[in-house]
Amino acid sequence: MTAPTITAPQLALARNAAEAALGVLPTSRPLVAADPIAATADALTEGQAVTARFSGAASGEVVVVVGQDLADALKESPLGELDLTAAVRPALEAAARVFGPVVLDPGVVMEPQVALSALAAKDDAVAVPLVEGNQIRAVLALALNPWPTADAGGGGVARRDAGGPAAVQLRGGLDMLQDVEMEVSAELGRTRMSVRELLSLTPGAIVELDRAAGSPADLLVNGRLIARGEVVVVDENFGIRVTEIVSPGAERE
Repeated sequence: MTAPTITAPQLALARNAAEAALGVLPTSRPLVAADPIAATADALTEGQAVTARFSGAASGEVVVVVGQDLADALKESPLGELDLTAAVRPALEAAARVFGPVVLDPGVVMEPQVALSALAAKDDAVAVPLVEGNQIRAVLALALNPWPTADAGGGGVARRDAGGPAAVQLRGGLDMLQDVEMEVSAELGRTRMSVRELLSLTPGAIVELDRAAGSPADLLVNGRLIARGEVVVVDENFGIRVTEIVSPGAERE
């Protein structure tokens, strides 16, 4: 049996997806994306896998395998057993969004070898080991049907002139999402706390945020920053008056 040929654009897209997932993957270790490889069932055999299909601007399946240490930490959290699918879903979404606007199915928890074996059976499936030094701590694997074309440096769907075939395909993907409900949230600020600090909170405790008083609040859709604005009161309810729309790619500035 001839091994599938994985093209350079596929490798570049897979690495971009892995790096996007790393930004929101819950892990206490600093991990980096290693060189993408053809997906195999034994890429990471210990731990738990979460797999989900997605469709829209691109169609395919994404799998995130986390090491047993993270799976155990979520299961034995001082706050109670935490849902692995919910913890890993932001990473699945971040990886899938590299290919454009998509809708991600609910994730399913599986044994790593089962999930990776099913994915490896698909043509051109790619896996990206997420490593700490030489140790594989997690794996992101992808299979798309078909893989989009990408230039080696762009790391995204092929760029065409506005109004060309790529624009028509993207417009169709956006139209598919018109009636999809999205979670919209307002954020006044953030902070990081250890589990010890979190458990020590009592009524009346003050948590200092990373935002100065009077600064604009962030408006997020499914956890992604899209706008900023000022807090207002509307019929005794809080609201956000939008003062700035955040352009794509500028949300990390």
